[in-house]
Amino acid sequence: MRRFARTLVTAAVAVTLVGGTAGWASGDSQAAVTGPPPGTAAWRADTAYGRSLPDPATAAPREVAAFFAGLDDTARRRLLRSHPLVVGNLEGAPLPLRYEANRIAVVATGEARYASLAAPDRRILAFDPRGRGQVAEVFGDLEHAEHVSVIVPGSDNDAAGYDARRKPTTGPAGMARALREATGSESASGSGSESGTGTGTGTGTGTGGSVAVVAWIGYTTPVGVGLDAADGRLARAGAVRLARFTAGLDAVGAPDPVLFCHSYGSVVCGLAARHTDARDIVAFGSPGMRADTAAALRTGARVWAARGPSDWIADVPNVEFAGIGHGADPTSAAFGARRVPAADVQGHTGYFAAGTQSLAAFAAIAKGEVR
Repeated sequence: MRRFARTLVTAAVAVTLVGGTAGWASGDSQAAVTGPPPGTAAWRADTAYGRSLPDPATAAPREVAAFFAGLDDTARRRLLRSHPLVVGNLEGAPLPLRYEANRIAVVATGEARYASLAAPDRRILAFDPRGRGQVAEVFGDLEHAEHVSVIVPGSDNDAAGYDARRKPTTGPAGMARALREATGSESASGSGSESGTGTGTGTGTGTGGSVAVVAWIGYTTPVGVGLDAADGRLARAGAVRLARFTAGLDAVGAPDPVLFCHSYGSVVCGLAARHTDARDIVAFGSPGMRADTAAALRTGARVWAARGPSDWIADVPNVEFAGIGHGADPTSAAFGARRVPAADVQGHTGYFAAGTQSLAAFAAIAKGEVR
């Protein structure tokens, strides 16, 4: 009975502690955005040269890729102009077509908070204005990259605040840019969506590097610290979307990705692990991955974990009780993940800071240099 009481108390503490990157505020319950993008009904009613269009909800990304491969440029561009939100979010569609479609879709919203995403030098791979908005941005040349990494962030991330001012190397775009710079893949003209001040004012399109990085906010993240951050509801919805996203990368011929999963994003990665073809999964600042061990993730990917000495996530109890809490500490010896050095990491968001052991290790993993 005492053990049950201790577990219940620990789970209650987890509710108040588990969170993301924005600090210690009470969280608001979020409705997960799921399903195909807006405009799907009109897409389903359309055809291309008399052929039915692939259903965004049910067609496998490889089917989508095969469909577009069978169209000429005239048909592709008609679909792009008629259905930008669908084409821009359709896993398996050609990458340049998606970039252009999302530029059109962003402009069509008429909302100032999204305007910077439509800059001509940005590669927006996904954009969904529903709710707080979802967005994915490519840093580098995804079509020709030898290696691909995907940043999966935690709480308080969305399309509405994606370009908000942040400290450099924090936030999904800052992490993506820092990782690409650390791999030596960024061109001399730069490639990233954040300027040095973190204002998110542009991205280069250098193609000389071998690593492309995607900042992926493709799910509804928790807001602040509250029940959403302590349970797995939003993570389960996000895992479905992450698995489909990685299948879309595979369908267009991209290399098997490395998933860099921060905070609540590591819960998403843990639940998605068995359904992705990831080469490596890196959890950092993690409250748990909803698994007792790395082997329990049932993935062929190598699993890595990092936690800095001053990361407050260490104060979150590693329990899972009645759906609350996210389970074992991925950095514990019992979990069995490979450890990433992080002794010089400051706080919860310092893992991509220049000169840190963690960033150097992340870059080596991204480039496939670690065996």
